[in-house]
Amino acid sequence: MRQPSVIARRVAAATVSLVVAAGAAACGPDDNDAKSAGGDSTPHKGGTLTVLNRDPQQDFDPARLYTSGGGNVPSLVFRTLTTRNRENGETGAEVVPDLATDTGRPNKDATVWTYTLKEGLKYEDGTPITSAGIKYGIERSFAPELSGGAPYLRDWLVGAADYQGPYKDKKGLSAIETPDERTIVFHLNKPEGEFPYLATQTQFTPVPKDKDTGTKYEEHPVSSGPYKVVKNENDGEHLVLERNTHWSASTDDERKAYPDKIDVRSGLDSSVINQRLSSSQGVDAAAVTTDTNLGPAELAKVTGDKELAARVGTGHFGYTNYIAFNPTVKPFDNAKVRQAISYAIDRSSVVNAAGGSALAESATTFLPDQKSFGYTAYDHFPAGKAGDPAKAKELLKEAGHANGLTVTLTHSNAQDFETSPEIATAIQDALKKAGITVKLQGLEENDYSDKIHNVKTEPGFFLAHWGADWPSGGPFLAPIFDGRQIVKDGANFNTGLLDDKSVNAEIDAINKLTDLDAAAKRWGALDKKIGEQALTVPLFHPVYKRLYGEDIKNVVISDWTGVLDISQVAVK
Repeated sequence: MRQPSVIARRVAAATVSLVVAAGAAACGPDDNDAKSAGGDSTPHKGGTLTVLNRDPQQDFDPARLYTSGGGNVPSLVFRTLTTRNRENGETGAEVVPDLATDTGRPNKDATVWTYTLKEGLKYEDGTPITSAGIKYGIERSFAPELSGGAPYLRDWLVGAADYQGPYKDKKGLSAIETPDERTIVFHLNKPEGEFPYLATQTQFTPVPKDKDTGTKYEEHPVSSGPYKVVKNENDGEHLVLERNTHWSASTDDERKAYPDKIDVRSGLDSSVINQRLSSSQGVDAAAVTTDTNLGPAELAKVTGDKELAARVGTGHFGYTNYIAFNPTVKPFDNAKVRQAISYAIDRSSVVNAAGGSALAESATTFLPDQKSFGYTAYDHFPAGKAGDPAKAKELLKEAGHANGLTVTLTHSNAQDFETSPEIATAIQDALKKAGITVKLQGLEENDYSDKIHNVKTEPGFFLAHWGADWPSGGPFLAPIFDGRQIVKDGANFNTGLLDDKSVNAEIDAINKLTDLDAAAKRWGALDKKIGEQALTVPLFHPVYKRLYGEDIKNVVISDWTGVLDISQVAVK
């Protein structure tokens, strides 16, 4: 996932309040057996599942969606070569086969990946799903009029950098070969051991060429999953899905497809969604949300009600909120100043500003506290929960600021608990104790995003956040710390402008690994090494707390998405 607003929101395609992105499995505060939620734990087929969301399911076309692991609602319609493991907690952060028989077979240096499709796969009209359909689905995602999806394929596939899609280039991508109807081969520019993760993206959804209607395809995309689109009103504001009778559970180990119908209603106010789920009247008893978190006040009310507390799903998504430094701007060019601020931060006050410990977990590492990322515990500037202003003053003196200094902290005025004025104020108060006067520069969301993502205007000291496109250290560390990803004339995410040859080389070395567990350990070690440079101050990892209706069964929340997986849900 990418960082602030523009891309970060697409990535956590579940997040309304971006701060509440999260994963570990639990259906309630005191219940770690998520599958037991909803009384009788035996799930049954039938009924209608209602989804109440704030953000419309816009651009319901696999080429245009920016989703992780096939998304949530989209994954009911769009199957991909691989997908996320639909289980609770950390096991849910594993990549598993979907349309393919395995997660992919690499050549010796991981520059060529081969997949074989399962037998018996069919579209909603009963025609067979072939490797040509997957190749075409990927190719159309390059068409400018269908932009919006994950950008990796353009960078990774040989000869794809300037490809404009099949509507303009009839030759197609030579980097993708389909030697027969069940085999597809990908040729990459460089070793990519995490290609199985990329193959979970919706761009890998098969699309029959003769059914492609271009920009109108989103109105009735051809289903490869257990449900098909029967209604799409106001660009995803009201989406109705019914069973795809040609989908076979024998070819799909991941999606349970219990409900007969999925009714997705969006464009709702967050407070309305939580009130409807709380009351659970009528159809709302069999309702869930995939993008609306409980706020601090709502959570306090729910926690005091035993029945409601049992209907709260808790999740952790790979996401970090942090302070970013631009070391080309004084005084942040001095590492001791950055270290001083690291020591001065009062994480307990920051967590409280983010909604409290139930909605935010303090962080001292850039990588989230999850196994799949390669999390390695470290705290290079230990200051406890309340900060160490004395140590901060000591470092400031060494940096030539014995009498303190004055700095400006840039943040967004958006009330998303991530870069909000409340968090900025908590930082301001903490640094004051260390002799640092912080002036706050609050900007409207678009102005904030434009300013911090432009190398020419990036401030020296600002609030930022980052989430992962898939649960690995690669898409977490590389965009922020790989010097070759510094973009001087576009959206830049390497906030510290780090271009360290040893860091770049280690990123390349890890990318060659197809043993994902071994790669995870290396990502964790690299995180620890980069952390010594104090280019960021990790603040907290957000947590999802979401209500679901009283008739909902089989609640599964993985560390991949951090939200209730509707492909597993059953209703009474």
